[in-house]
Amino acid sequence: MGTNTGTAAKILVVDDQPANLRVVGMLLSRQGYQVVTADNGPKALEICESDPPDLVLLDMMMPGMDGFQVLEEMRAGAAPPSLPVVFVTAAQDRDLLLRAFDAGAVDYVTKPFLPEELLARVSAHVGLKLTRDRLERVARERQELVNLVAHDLKNPLSSVLFASEMLITGATKPERVPRYMAMIHESATDALGYIRQYLESAGRREEPIEQTASLSETIDWLVQRYEYQLEARGIRVVVQRPAQDVHVRIDERVLRQVSENLITNAMKYAPESELTIAGQPGAPGYWQLTVSDRGPGIPASKQRELFKPFVRLHEGDDGISTGLGLSLAKQIVQKAGGQLWYEDRKSGGARFVIELPKAP
Repeated sequence: MGTNTGTAAKILVVDDQPANLRVVGMLLSRQGYQVVTADNGPKALEICESDPPDLVLLDMMMPGMDGFQVLEEMRAGAAPPSLPVVFVTAAQDRDLLLRAFDAGAVDYVTKPFLPEELLARVSAHVGLKLTRDRLERVARERQELVNLVAHDLKNPLSSVLFASEMLITGATKPERVPRYMAMIHESATDALGYIRQYLESAGRREEPIEQTASLSETIDWLVQRYEYQLEARGIRVVVQRPAQDVHVRIDERVLRQVSENLITNAMKYAPESELTIAGQPGAPGYWQLTVSDRGPGIPASKQRELFKPFVRLHEGDDGISTGLGLSLAKQIVQKAGGQLWYEDRKSGGARFVIELPKAP
């Protein structure tokens, strides 16, 4: 009989009798399972905590720490909650078996057992465990994708909302109307582009194509996209382009996404101040895009948590802020071979630095 798990599942066999460990271990190994053994409860708990198996075959009656005590420790946190435990016991007492299920065992095998029965029960429970693990992984990846899409759509849709509100007021200067119309069109196009990108890439594992982005063009794009929004917040923009047209190793759209997040943070937390967007040399072989403001900066107590998911910079953030922006931005930059970090400015304010490898 072979396993149908599709993977070399790991089985922990716990028994105080060396002969039982040897027989069960050989039986399972011949079926392609990885087998680890423990001859007492404390050793079993140590294995479950340091390198959890996919299933535990646990002897019910052992000297010192019996199977019920081991299982109680597992369910108290010494092992993952989803770890299935099958009791192996010579007892036929109905109340004892009911107690085993109440303690959290998923099944039992009585001694002396038939090899076919043991393998069938192991195969069934390992299959359920691995299937559950796959479903949890899919759910986790799906949630990560939802978070990413929501974050990436927020900035272009916020630009659409800003431009449309300015047009609706009727007090817009005539010469600015074409720019607001263009902003709505460009932002909507960006949003659709992000959606199309996620749909087309779903389920595909293609070799990455080397992409580069111009620092000067990215800075110009940021100024054009957010000039009026920054002005509405009372923020004066200072631009420092690199002396030469420098390209860095990252997709142009991705660099815009990351930079946008830094610009919108400055708009939110540093109104009525000055914002500097600069391109400058970094470490040897690297260039930086920096976004600096003269706002209150980040409190020292929050700087260590700054790039963790679901952490917000200040209390009272708007209702659509998830605290994912900086965390996702850092992951994206690191994936491109760069770094993203925060610095306090000497004269007050915040500076975020995106450092990326220079493209040849």
